Amino acid sequence: MREYTYGPFQSRRLKLSLGVDILPKCKKCTYDCVYCEIGPTGKRDLVSPEFRIKAPPSNNFRNELFDILKHVSHLNSITFGYNGETTLNENLLDFLKIATEVREQIKWSDKKPALTIFTNSSTLHFKEIRERVKRFDLVLAKLDASVQKDFEITNRPHEETPSSEMIIEALVKLKNEMTRENKLAIQCLIYNSYRDDVISNNNEENIKQLAIAIKKIKPDMVQIYSIARIPAQYHVFAIGDERKREIVQFLKNFVDNEKIEINYY
Repeated sequence: MREYTYGPFQSRRLKLSLGVDILPKCKKCTYDCVYCEIGPTGKRDLVSPEFRIKAPPSNNFRNELFDILKHVSHLNSITFGYNGETTLNENLLDFLKIATEVREQIKWSDKKPALTIFTNSSTLHFKEIRERVKRFDLVLAKLDASVQKDFEITNRPHEETPSSEMIIEALVKLKNEMTRENKLAIQCLIYNSYRDDVISNNNEENIKQLAIAIKKIKPDMVQIYSIARIPAQYHVFAIGDERKREIVQFLKNFVDNEKIEINYY
């Protein structure tokens, strides 16, 4: 039985990806997103962005990676994330170091898989977290809402989580601190809601403010996507491809000549 890895599996955004989960088997996250595919975040597991886990890699991590990579030579990404907010683990760079060493040890003849990390962006206002995250080949950073009320409804953050405005500022800093070789993708999950009292982030003001934030952050990529699996809350559901295309076109028109790749999935 594997301790850290799952897959490889086909990802909408990353193609063939090997997942790496470095958090405890119980979910630990700073958000309780209405659409989360692994279910609601329990009260004990909804934690402050200041919360840290010390869980260094065991010998199993190196062995698992090596055993998989030596047989799967067409992997596109080794992707850190799944069971909550990955940056909460203080030992993140220990895992990255091992993954880098194993990737070099395999010596594939073609393109190497990207070392990728998912983050919900809630911890990026800490400089030490940005220092860790920026070492990955690809950073997938969540930004579902730039309007505070939409942020609170959609992501249901821990009370000590920074405002959406502070998170955007942290993403600007991260991008400025990254090298040209390392890439930043902003991920925006847009959804609808059946409930009249729960306004989804699929509204004109939020999309406009997302566009303003994206132009300010200047990421390498923007990924617009929606719910693809059973969400944590029954009242939310996916937007269609036509709406995704509309949002993508609006964002492209807004950022104009900025060199930002914008796609939907």
